[in-house]
Amino acid sequence: MLRWNNHTRTLEQEEHHFELQDIAEPNLFRDTFPYVEVPRIPFDHRRVPMWPPEEIWITDTTFRDGQQARPPYSPEQIVQLYTFLHELGGPNGVIRQCEFFLYSDKDKEAVRRCLDLGFRYPEVTGWIRATPSDFKLVKQMGLRETGILTSCSDYHIFLKLGKSRKQALDQYLGIVKAAIEQDIIPRCHFEDLTRADFLGFVVPFAQELMKLAEQSRRPVKIRCCDTLGLGVCYPGSSVPRCVQGVIYGLIQYANVPPAWLEWHGHNDFYKVVTNASTAWLYGCAAANGTLLGIGERTGNPPIEALAIEYTALRGDTNGMDLRVITDIADYYRKVIGYEPPRSQPYVGADFNMTSAGIHADGLRKNPEIYTIFDTQRILGVPPTISITDKSGVAGIAAWVDLELRDRGTQIAKDHPGILAIKDTVDAQFASGRLTAMSREELLALARKHLPEHFGQ
Repeated sequence: MLRWNNHTRTLEQEEHHFELQDIAEPNLFRDTFPYVEVPRIPFDHRRVPMWPPEEIWITDTTFRDGQQARPPYSPEQIVQLYTFLHELGGPNGVIRQCEFFLYSDKDKEAVRRCLDLGFRYPEVTGWIRATPSDFKLVKQMGLRETGILTSCSDYHIFLKLGKSRKQALDQYLGIVKAAIEQDIIPRCHFEDLTRADFLGFVVPFAQELMKLAEQSRRPVKIRCCDTLGLGVCYPGSSVPRCVQGVIYGLIQYANVPPAWLEWHGHNDFYKVVTNASTAWLYGCAAANGTLLGIGERTGNPPIEALAIEYTALRGDTNGMDLRVITDIADYYRKVIGYEPPRSQPYVGADFNMTSAGIHADGLRKNPEIYTIFDTQRILGVPPTISITDKSGVAGIAAWVDLELRDRGTQIAKDHPGILAIKDTVDAQFASGRLTAMSREELLALARKHLPEHFGQ
């Protein structure tokens, strides 16, 4: 039968039926994943349409995946970080949900304290394994939605769980039914989807979930988990590695609504933000991430990166307060004791710092030449200059200008004081210095050679 698709405005085949392929031995796709070599990226040259959802949003897993990569946060830290997520996401819920572990007493205390704040966004959700005992934890905490671990690849089904595909499917469907019966929205985490048999397990599983949703008239969500960061967004690449192909297939073959789809990636191959953005563009409403990108192994999409990407794709912040990104970074440094890599975009101490004299000279003439955007206005962080042996008089003059910016003063590059400071800096590096000049050292030189501006 045919149906009219309001999104594409075309007639389309109404149903695509794919049978579960319950094979006796695991299919590990050794041509693509030889293990003793770097994974390969195959192409089938099939292209799918770009169908961005009407609405997209961000979800957070800082207190679940993020805690699998660092010492656990204290309940006090979780409450503060959750509050930052609420402030960053704004009143329209661009950061829509936040998932939590539910196992330890500290996890439960943190959940209770976050719920007591009464924020609509981000909604507190849980994460459990596909077992009845774990499901009880969700009921005890009074949560409306929970993630459920539903591993999809034969690596996990056969080698970790020791089950057949049919046995795994039956177990997963059983726990989903139990969630629906308890009036809880299940969010099935399709773990290791990018190494799974897409048409032989993933799509049939998704179709069964959509049947349960139709029968119960309740949402059944799917999180597409790129567990090892194997997803790619190259046009014409093959599923299961092709991000846009996976999203298209779940929407077109399994009739999963975009609002029930979420992308969860890892950064093992440096593609984490691009993959999440591609999922958005091709029909997935939610992109999942963590604060500062801290997550298992190489991490997840940084929430702050997704917030900037959202703004770039949609053209406005939709109520987000991007300056909270800087508050978050400062809190990690000063309270949690974690220093983000100094060059990490948006949150690193040196993300908008330049050392090269030619760059500093351009920055001095017009900040737009060498800054990504008005970082002072958007993030509350001004451009900065680092003085090394590569800075020259332009770099030193630019550093002085930044120190005096509140006075609107600009120093000429050929000012005798600037030349004297440069001579001192050059002499230090000529004698073997390897580190950039500190602000304290430069201020001392400025007071000595530019007393009219810095005082004695």
